[in-house]
Amino acid sequence: MTTTSRISGAAAVHLAALALTASITPAQETTRAAAEPAPQAAQTLAQVTQKPPEPSRAPLFNRANESLPSWFRVRGEFRERMEGFDNAGFTDPRDDLYWLSRFRFDTTFTPSKMLAFQVQLQDARVGKKTVGTTGAPFSAPFDLRQGYAQVGSSTSPFAVRVGRQELVYGEQRLVGHVSWLNAARSFDGAKLTVRGKAFSADVFAASLVRILDDEFDKSGNGNLFAGVHGTTARLVPKGTVEPYAFYRHDINQTGEAGASGTLTGTTVGMRMIGTLPASFDYGVEMAVQRGSLSTNSSEAWAGHWQLRRSLTGAGAAKLIGEYNYASGDADPADGVRGTFDHLYPTPHDKYGLADQIGWKNIRHARVGFDFSPHRGWPVTTSYHSWWVNEKRDAVYTAGGAPLARVAAGALHSHVGQEIDVQVSRALLPSLQIAGGYAHIFPGGFLKEATPGASYNYPYVMVTYVFLAER
Repeated sequence: MTTTSRISGAAAVHLAALALTASITPAQETTRAAAEPAPQAAQTLAQVTQKPPEPSRAPLFNRANESLPSWFRVRGEFRERMEGFDNAGFTDPRDDLYWLSRFRFDTTFTPSKMLAFQVQLQDARVGKKTVGTTGAPFSAPFDLRQGYAQVGSSTSPFAVRVGRQELVYGEQRLVGHVSWLNAARSFDGAKLTVRGKAFSADVFAASLVRILDDEFDKSGNGNLFAGVHGTTARLVPKGTVEPYAFYRHDINQTGEAGASGTLTGTTVGMRMIGTLPASFDYGVEMAVQRGSLSTNSSEAWAGHWQLRRSLTGAGAAKLIGEYNYASGDADPADGVRGTFDHLYPTPHDKYGLADQIGWKNIRHARVGFDFSPHRGWPVTTSYHSWWVNEKRDAVYTAGGAPLARVAAGALHSHVGQEIDVQVSRALLPSLQIAGGYAHIFPGGFLKEATPGASYNYPYVMVTYVFLAER
């Protein structure tokens, strides 16, 4: 075939294509364009019509309650904490590092809006501990921690709860569950709650549950704790007032000069919290005590004053300043006990993360700074300084036990200083990690009463909630 023939053939094909194109009407062209979108338009359409991703859900195991009837709820919790210390009793070397494992299983039955039953089983164990006790509060073998019936709801004018239960009031400086400990506290008793539009109050009578190794935990044994605790938001603008009165009776308690006897005492006090201008808020609590211990009378008082300010800007920073006071015993032979009794508190981290100092015979100053350098990573830092009020009295631990004493009376009142830092993070709604470190610099009082070595306390903790999301 010649070159002219190839050109003529190509021209014929081209003319046929032009004729076919010309034969398409404008309406047909519009229909074709709609039926065959451009590649970019097709991609955009696919993006629009694509289903949005489903929100993440908790693992199936943590959604057990979705498959259960609404009147039956379950919750499980496992907590593992590694903690330790250097120089226990401010004596070098007395070091330890151990594991605290705690398992809880809760069931709640709510056959009607006005009737509920709660059961909580707990098993707490300690491992690798070599210094000091391995019993309570580190270990609490499998037992019933809570088990009560409640008539009335959380909003009804009246509610009655009877059985083994927690008692928790205010910041828990005097009455709380002390859940930081492996062997957390509970009471056997009855509580009546009365609610009105302007005021609510709890009236209770109970007995502390004693944790026993090889038998069912029991209350009684001469212990009685009763009281009334009220709450109202009508007395102070932008504030809440909580008046209270508690009565405690217990046997085999140590009085002046080491004498053992019966303790009876009444604690009357008030807590007040609220907000102030310029992003400030405050907390105040004061209490006085009267009673007897063995053959001695008792007269004591304590106070807590705190001021906080939220700072503007990123990080949700907050400055905290506080002062705490608790009276001590000036003369251990005068027949009058002056040491404040902090009752049944949750004292952890209130007077220092290391929990070496409690709210008895103490003056305590704290400056704190809370912030979140990264979202979801809150950091708490604190500086503490303590002084004993009475040099012939002891300095007491957060649990209330004597830590150190100079029998003839110390020359110095300054106990020491502590610096601590803590951080936590919720990795999932059901999984949280936390850690912290505290260091105590002994002051003159501790150097007189002990060898005076510095004290360190680190911890790392993981809490996993299962069967429920949190």
